Amino acid sequence: MSTSVTNILLVGVGGQGILLASEILSEAFMLAGHDVKKSEIHGMSQRGGSVVSHVRFGTEVFSPVVPEGEGDILFGFELLETYRALPLLRPGATVVANDDRILPPAVLLGQAEYPKGLADKIRQKFPDLLLVDGQGMALSAGDVRAANTVLLGAVSKRLMIAEEIWQQALEKMVPRKALEINLKAFQSGRSL
Repeated sequence: MSTSVTNILLVGVGGQGILLASEILSEAFMLAGHDVKKSEIHGMSQRGGSVVSHVRFGTEVFSPVVPEGEGDILFGFELLETYRALPLLRPGATVVANDDRILPPAVLLGQAEYPKGLADKIRQKFPDLLLVDGQGMALSAGDVRAANTVLLGAVSKRLMIAEEIWQQALEKMVPRKALEINLKAFQSGRSL
């Protein structure tokens, strides 16, 4: 793999705004002059199933899929999904994770238990973990649904893209009626 490509993985559960976040990421990288490739895998995403989005950017990107073990940044919207995606990361990668737990069907049906201590388990493998209260910060910005934008703000601080470019990408990709709240949510994530 060329070192000029940065590999970002977004993981979570359907309905968390992962696809919008990957669109905003891709737009920001394009506005910054990078070659960008994106791929998404939806597993029953409209029913709360797993969603994984791959975003790769750099001077020249040939494939949209992050090779296993080469992810640079894991952008997790739900803790169990974040933990499940750890094998996709390279040693020393960065993890920005929402401190959110969405119970899978087996847990809801009493057939399994939600694993305990996931944040600690993630931190043991990847010490560069930023755990974010996405819902709480989004609610403070005006709408709990903007948690994805809070997380995007937190991730943006780990990428060398000017703040104005992030704002342009948000203005282009977020519906006008939700823009003000999303800009506020983005800024709260950047402040972490």
